Amino acid sequence: MYQILTLNKISNKGTDLFDKSKYEIGDNAQNPTAVLVRSASMHESELGSNLVAIARAGAGTNNIPIDKCTKEGIVVFNTPGANANAVKELVLLGTLISSRKVPAALDWVKTLKGKGDEVGKLVEKGKSQFVGPEISGKKLGVIGLGAIGALVANAASHLGMKVYGVDPYLSVQGALHLEKDVVYLKSYKEIFETCDYITLHVPLTPDTKEIINAETISQMKDNVRILNFSRGDLVNSKDVIDGISSGKIAAYVTDFPNDELLGVDGVIALPHLGASTPESEENCAVMAVNELIDYIENGDITNSVNLPNVNVAKTGDAKICVIHKNLEGLITKIAGVASDNKLNIENMVSKSKKEYAYTVLDVKGNVSDEIIKKLNDIDTVIRVRVV
Repeated sequence: MYQILTLNKISNKGTDLFDKSKYEIGDNAQNPTAVLVRSASMHESELGSNLVAIARAGAGTNNIPIDKCTKEGIVVFNTPGANANAVKELVLLGTLISSRKVPAALDWVKTLKGKGDEVGKLVEKGKSQFVGPEISGKKLGVIGLGAIGALVANAASHLGMKVYGVDPYLSVQGALHLEKDVVYLKSYKEIFETCDYITLHVPLTPDTKEIINAETISQMKDNVRILNFSRGDLVNSKDVIDGISSGKIAAYVTDFPNDELLGVDGVIALPHLGASTPESEENCAVMAVNELIDYIENGDITNSVNLPNVNVAKTGDAKICVIHKNLEGLITKIAGVASDNKLNIENMVSKSKKEYAYTVLDVKGNVSDEIIKKLNDIDTVIRVRVV
């Protein structure tokens, strides 16, 4: 029986996909086979000896100790694209409310309560303080053209904005999904210098941390509006506040409030609502559960952030799945153990991701405990599973 530990509330649309004759699912598993998590931090969690996989029901995985997992042979999955439409819609909302001063207008209207017949006249007299520009015809810069960024770019184009995008890792397939009117630029600097609105859709890495800072803000147009629905640390909060104070930045919309930003005029802070829709939570749960089932039962990897995607059809008696360091000659040693022990290799696939690799052998014959031990004894082999 496989045990699945849930660290957050996971939609039943996903968990119901587990075959209850094979899986136990709950929040009290002591030594689980796999973990399903949304936003809960796992950096202080013990990684049990049975743990083979973690699936994040969402895109970002900064709440998971990726390096530690990889060293222990634990595959980490995410669900790219499952929440993309939900985030896209909130980015469009953020673009509009940053222009039309909607939050401030809502707060002001509430102050008119009790004014009776005067409300209509007061509204007409006071509305001028909330005048803001239309987005049609304005220039939007999209930094990161992945699943969410591409949807934002296309939707903004349909709303009449002139859209510019930048993504050093944009694939040919990704480019094909963009509307023909989206202009591709080569650098962040071109976005900063060109655009009236800038929206961030990149992961948090050492290279992207605080890409919005005093220096980059100085390169931007006056009255720029910045939107951050990706990760809070992509932006230096102090520098953004200084930019608002100086008039350089007209508005900053973020889904990642912190104490420094709260209460600052010009900052519109939302409580991390990007993927908070029933549809998004269901999509993420379904994708995450399917990834776990496929890996646990078939040894196949799809959408892993720390190991390569590998899919091998089972035509023999078993599949031997080996996580190992990406070193020359290691695949030969793995195959040698199989053939020396009278296993016939029907098919073999090996792929790498940076320092690590994943090799799957589809074999005929009995994979004994002795064979598994010999594979584990190979230097730099991290984990061996037989499915």
